[in-house]
Amino acid sequence: MAQPTNTFDTYDSVGEREDLSDVIYSISPTDTPFISSAAKTQATAVLHEWQTDALAAAATDNAVIEGDEATVDALTATTRLSNSAQIMDKVITISGTQEAVDKAGRASELAYQIAKKAKELKRDMEATVTSNIAEVTGGSGTARKMGTLGSWVITNDDFASDGASGTGIGNTARTDGTQRAFTEAQLKSVIKSVWNAGGDPTMIMVGPFNKQKLSGFTGNSTRFDAGADATLYTSVDVYASDFGQLQVVPNRFSRDRDAWVLDMNYWGIAFLRDFTMHELAKTGDTEKRQLLVEATLESRNEGASGLIADLTTS
Repeated sequence: MAQPTNTFDTYDSVGEREDLSDVIYSISPTDTPFISSAAKTQATAVLHEWQTDALAAAATDNAVIEGDEATVDALTATTRLSNSAQIMDKVITISGTQEAVDKAGRASELAYQIAKKAKELKRDMEATVTSNIAEVTGGSGTARKMGTLGSWVITNDDFASDGASGTGIGNTARTDGTQRAFTEAQLKSVIKSVWNAGGDPTMIMVGPFNKQKLSGFTGNSTRFDAGADATLYTSVDVYASDFGQLQVVPNRFSRDRDAWVLDMNYWGIAFLRDFTMHELAKTGDTEKRQLLVEATLESRNEGASGLIADLTTS
């Protein structure tokens, strides 16, 4: 079939309005399981400090003679630890014209970009805290950096033969080794090690690949096929170990090569300056805003958590 002669169609027309949806769709995730689960504390200096302690080992020979003179036990001092507060920011500059024009999907470009950058800043903090970065104390020309998870946990870590732990005080990153497959034996060993050290872990934090790997662990369970609703259950969301139940939490922003066994009672985020926004000086026909946070990771006792490192990610 052919179009009749002189038919005026949309290809000839001028002045048709655009068909632009008044909704902006974003798939980017904003869940931050670690910093959402960690305690929130207050820092009062750029070097945040705290103390840890431990009881003496339980003794089986604690017996004294009747009427004996008291013998003074040896006492140990607390351990003083610290971490540097790291400044993170996002800066927005919007022209006066862009704020004034009619826009699809948002009334104010400034408000839209502030909301977007706030989410990005939170994601940056989650990715930073769960990474393997050594503390940098900084200087007039060097930004301070906090020592992150990978630079703290050393007591209960399982890693490849060519990998190595840090120093356990946040100032040395661990050495990554050759990647190997995640196994249930590794997980059980680290959970037991954490429990023996005095921890009561409640969370297993893994990346997406190793979340699926963990869901394949068989343990003592049997997979069920619920024929009534045509559902096959293959996910493990709670791992019932010999030492308690642990929530299995996938993290989009932690390193997929790391599987963490965490007692979240012993992790905190110490804020010197909480998430804030302020106006920057107006130097022309623009509106400027800075979103900022200054905080550090508080490792209250690294022995309460564990790590299976150097895992394959594909």
